[in-house]
Amino acid sequence: MTYSPPSPASKGGCRAASPARSSFLGSRAAGVSMALALTGGVGMACCQWLIYAYAPLEIEMGLVQKIFYSHLPLAWIGMLSFLAVFLGSVAWLWSRKPFWDELANSAAEIGVLFTGLALITGAVWAKKAWGVWWAWEPRLTTALVMWFMYAGYLILRGLGLPENRRAVAQAVLGIAAFLDVPLVFLATRLQRARHPVGIMSSGDGLEPEMRLTIYACLLCAALFWLALLMLRCRLGLGERRAMALARRREEA
Repeated sequence: MTYSPPSPASKGGCRAASPARSSFLGSRAAGVSMALALTGGVGMACCQWLIYAYAPLEIEMGLVQKIFYSHLPLAWIGMLSFLAVFLGSVAWLWSRKPFWDELANSAAEIGVLFTGLALITGAVWAKKAWGVWWAWEPRLTTALVMWFMYAGYLILRGLGLPENRRAVAQAVLGIAAFLDVPLVFLATRLQRARHPVGIMSSGDGLEPEMRLTIYACLLCAALFWLALLMLRCRLGLGERRAMALARRREEA
């Protein structure tokens, strides 16, 4: 009988991490995510000066209009998160690599949080603009449906299903739920609604100072979102690795 030395992937009883997993667990990725979080966090703090000191006060809504500078980035970043869920779900079904499943789940958690905050800030804006906290109009209704679908996506993860069945169910739901995202964006264009249509487009009535402020808020929120996504994905991959090691020790 001949002896063959163990391959590097099998030393210590555990498989070598994939390049995607290694890049997200490495110290360089940790440094990048922390730098993004710091830059985005400091930027959002500086944006408060732009919001309350630089951008002019809106005549009709007064100080309540300032919530727009938080509401719009929250809504856009929420939908960006759901795009990441869609892409991660498609990639997982194609490759079956755990990295994509974890990316989709991380993006869903952030998206549900940001969209929920967007709905809350939107309700505060609606109370001043429409006189009610909520109206069953196209944009709000489709956004609420979207939030519930992705909340259901997260619930699937805690149902205790077998790993492969759970991942397949989440991937399918992550793809199907994304069909509602374009509807949220197009809702006010396809049907007359109370919600403003032309925000961030030509003729939206924004003063140059307001436009600069919202662009700065969007940029800082995007940086902070990317940092959150990287950190949450690294945490999830680390949890998977720890659980795999624990199972191998139990089997040994």
